[in-house]
Amino acid sequence: MRPDERDTAYLWDMLEAGREIIQFMAGTDQAGFAGEKTLRYAVERQLLVIGEAANHVSPVFRQSHPEVPWTAVIGLRNLLAHEYGEVLVDRIWFTATEKVPELVSLLEPLVPQT
Repeated sequence: MRPDERDTAYLWDMLEAGREIIQFMAGTDQAGFAGEKTLRYAVERQLLVIGEAANHVSPVFRQSHPEVPWTAVIGLRNLLAHEYGEVLVDRIWFTATEKVPELVSLLEPLVPQT
C-alpha cells in the first residue's frame, strides 16, 4: 500500500530523524555516549520525533506494514516524554545503535523517492 500525503510526511520525518541518530552515533562508543549529555539529549529528541510521527501515521497504513514495530516506537516515545527519571542510558544506546538502523532500513522502501 502506497502512503497518502500525510502518511508520507510522517514517514519522512521518521526516516530523517533515524538518519540523524545514525549520524550522531557514528564513532561513539557506549562509554562516550553515557558521558556526553548533549549527545544523549539530541538522540532522545530524535527518538521523540520518530515516536510522535509514528503515532500520526494512519492506522490503515500501520496495519498494512506490520514489519515496522509501531507499538514499540510509539511506546518508547511515551516513555521518553513522561518518565523523565526512568530513562536508562543503556536502553537509549541499544535503541540508537541497534534498533534505529533496523527501523531506517524498514522505512526507506516506504518513503517515495523524489
